[in-house]
Amino acid sequence: MTKLLYQGHGSYRITAQDKRVIYIDPYAGEGYNIPADIVLITHNHNDHNKLELITQNTNCKIITNKEALAGGQHNNFLFDGITIEATEAKNLMHNPKSCVGYIITVDNIQIYCSGDTSKTEQMQKLAKREIDYALFCGDGIFNMGHKEAAECAKLIGAKHNILIHMNPRKLFDLEKAQKWAAPNKLILQPGEEIDLSH
Repeated sequence: MTKLLYQGHGSYRITAQDKRVIYIDPYAGEGYNIPADIVLITHNHNDHNKLELITQNTNCKIITNKEALAGGQHNNFLFDGITIEATEAKNLMHNPKSCVGYIITVDNIQIYCSGDTSKTEQMQKLAKREIDYALFCGDGIFNMGHKEAAECAKLIGAKHNILIHMNPRKLFDLEKAQKWAAPNKLILQPGEEIDLSH
C-alpha cells in the first residue's frame, strides 16, 4: 500500500509499499516521527524547509531546488525504483531559477507536487503524463489562487486533485477547499492519510 499523509500547509509525506518514506516541504503539522529516506524541498523559504523536524535514515537523499536546478536545467533523480523529476515553478516572488515542483513516481503511481507556483507553460505538457495525483498550492497571495489552481488542474488532467497551501497563517482552509472547482477533487485535512494504490 502506497500512502500519502497531508500534514498541513504545503507539507506532506509519502510512504512507499517497501516502507521508504518521502517528505515534501517539511514545515507544518505532525507526522514527522518516521525517519526519512528522501526529502524534497521546492524552494528556500522557511515554510517549506524545516529539515530539523525530520530524522534521516542512513543514506537519506535530500533534494532541494539547488540540486533540482543544477546545471541550469530541471533534473531527474532515480533512487532504486523511485523517480523524482523537477518541474517548472514560478510566481510573483519566486524566480523559476530558484523554485521547482516535482513529479514523484513510486510504485507505478505518479504524483505531481506543484510547489509554490502560478500557471506555467510546462503544465500544458503534463496532460500526456496521465498523472494519478496532483497537489496544487492555492493561497492567491503570491501564488495562484484557487480559481487559477482549478484551471491548472483541468489543464493537467490528473485522476485526483488536492488543494494545499491555502492560507499562510493556517494549516488548512476548509472553506477554500470546498469552493475549489477542480475536477476529480479530493479534500484532505491535516493528519488525514489516504491509500494511493486504488
